[in-house]
Amino acid sequence: MISIKYNLQQIRKRILSAAEECGRSPEEITLLAVSKTKASSMILEAILSGQRIFGENYVQEGLKKISELALYSDVQWHFIGSVQSNKSRLVAENFSWCHAIDRLSVAQNLNNHRPDYIAPLNVLIQINISNEQSKSGINLSDLPILAKHISRMSRLQLRGLTAIPAPCKDYRYQLSMFQKVALAFYTLKQIYPNIDTLSLGMSNDLEPAIIAGSTLVRIGTAIFGKR
Repeated sequence: MISIKYNLQQIRKRILSAAEECGRSPEEITLLAVSKTKASSMILEAILSGQRIFGENYVQEGLKKISELALYSDVQWHFIGSVQSNKSRLVAENFSWCHAIDRLSVAQNLNNHRPDYIAPLNVLIQINISNEQSKSGINLSDLPILAKHISRMSRLQLRGLTAIPAPCKDYRYQLSMFQKVALAFYTLKQIYPNIDTLSLGMSNDLEPAIIAGSTLVRIGTAIFGKR
């Protein structure tokens, strides 16, 4: 039987070890539990084990869990999937964060639909660092223009970048891809002071992501088991 509490402890140990290896504080690194396709009962087990930040890929599924777990008002919900235009209102109204912004039209829709009575929606721009045609994200060369447009939107708060490199078990390759995104992140940070989040690293490449500078790791399988 999967022990989510134990798995969370092991992930936190990996974060601590990777942070110590590169002289960083583990407090600089946020753990986001990717809970897509997982039952609310499993998420509740994670909540009772101290986890407070969760990521969902599918809007309707995410809204169901937000409703079922509404008692835990300090839980933060991130939408980490692609935003379809017909779902942008639901994302804008119900999530605290939206990752994977890869088009100006997506950002505009979210900005238009974000209610005035809640804080701006925190957003990350997704970089397609491996230039995979099957994967969302923008080229690094397009980043300055998109960031400039988003920074002018009153109901969005640009917080940083995210990227998922092509799967590869070679540590040096993983690290080199993450470092390219990290460089773009630090460059952007000099222009926009609110930028503070670099989301890199999942269950299989957490360590090189942290060494490259990731401030938020998205972990699903290593916490909840295989889908």
